[in-house]
Amino acid sequence: MSKGVQKMSWQKHAFDGRSDGPMQGVRVIDLSRLVAGNMTSLQLADFGADVIKVEPLPLGDPLRAWKQGGISTFWTVYGRNKRSIGLDFRKEGAIELLKRLIATADILIESFRPGTLEKMGLGPEVLHEVSPKLIILRVSGFGQSGPYSSRPGFGTLVEGMSGFASRNGEEGGDPLLPPLALADMIAGLYGSNALLMALRSRATSGKGQVIDLALLDAMTSVLGPEALDYQLLHKPKPRVGNGSNTSSPRNVYQTSDGGFIALSASMQKTAERVFRCIGREDLITHPDFCTNEQRVARRHAVDQIVGGWIGERTMEEGLAIFDEHGITAAPVYDIEDISKDQHFRKRGIYVELPDDDLGGAAMHAPVPRLLSTPGGFHRAAPRISEHARQILTEAGFDDAEFTALLESELISESVHDNK
Repeated sequence: MSKGVQKMSWQKHAFDGRSDGPMQGVRVIDLSRLVAGNMTSLQLADFGADVIKVEPLPLGDPLRAWKQGGISTFWTVYGRNKRSIGLDFRKEGAIELLKRLIATADILIESFRPGTLEKMGLGPEVLHEVSPKLIILRVSGFGQSGPYSSRPGFGTLVEGMSGFASRNGEEGGDPLLPPLALADMIAGLYGSNALLMALRSRATSGKGQVIDLALLDAMTSVLGPEALDYQLLHKPKPRVGNGSNTSSPRNVYQTSDGGFIALSASMQKTAERVFRCIGREDLITHPDFCTNEQRVARRHAVDQIVGGWIGERTMEEGLAIFDEHGITAAPVYDIEDISKDQHFRKRGIYVELPDDDLGGAAMHAPVPRLLSTPGGFHRAAPRISEHARQILTEAGFDDAEFTALLESELISESVHDNK
């Protein structure tokens, strides 16, 4: 274990080397870069799909450059259960090699700027001539159509343009971007879901198809009824910090010992239970607080009442009382708090897996939990081109061809210092 690495007592698992699970037999060629495509292919790989990452030489997927303490933490987690082959896309022969690989696959994932795949000679029409059953997932910031389709589409831009940042932040403060790749992660989940639907469609039609997955579309879809609310209100909803435009009480409230409790009463009966619990049963029938709409309109007053009660108690005292009364409240955790919580440990939300650099690496377990055909841990995140020989042999390349590819530097066999 590297010096300075924090050791946590997560459930320990080992990589089993298998590729079983409900997605067994599905082969994925993943040409994507960074988060959204890797999130998509991770869902499939965790449940048994054979995901082959085709990485650009010499540095591989740019996700490998996202490091903490010199370790490619994003790649360690989101590269798990996948195989890797490094390819120099600039060299003659790269496109023909890709065609041969893609011909063996059920799914192709790419996240180039729209039009790039066509310029490479790998447009959907060409690929469907090679493999009519191929499902092609095209991930981009703004989609394959529309005035902005040709723009580079990082998640940050989408989180700004989608309306998320304008809704996020303190009341009266500036718009606030998320501190994580939120748009990419959401798009990745949509991507895996879309691929499952396309596989289902192919099972009945026998034909592949193209999926146009835009981060902007995905991010917009999870923001609630924004367009309809604007249609009715004729103005954008304001930023409300940890409060809510749709329910009250709902906020993060500080305890007397400096902790924070998150509380949400999104149903009428829950709000009434909160008021009874804090000794303010009179608010249940009070004309200013008796309905959710009235409470939202007076959320500052509600927060003062609820927050005042919580602020007079420690975290432990407040949560114990809320638990006794069935109140929907929970502590606000950071990762250190999480590492001490028995629920996270016993349920195995985070697990520890073997790692060459760290001894053991903590990461989230496969989601969701399929009780009959669960996801698993089959192999560690690969080094660049770790599986090149194996992958090309399966695609029909003989030893002489493989040697020629190595000598031409079109591919590499392994790069050990770029995990």
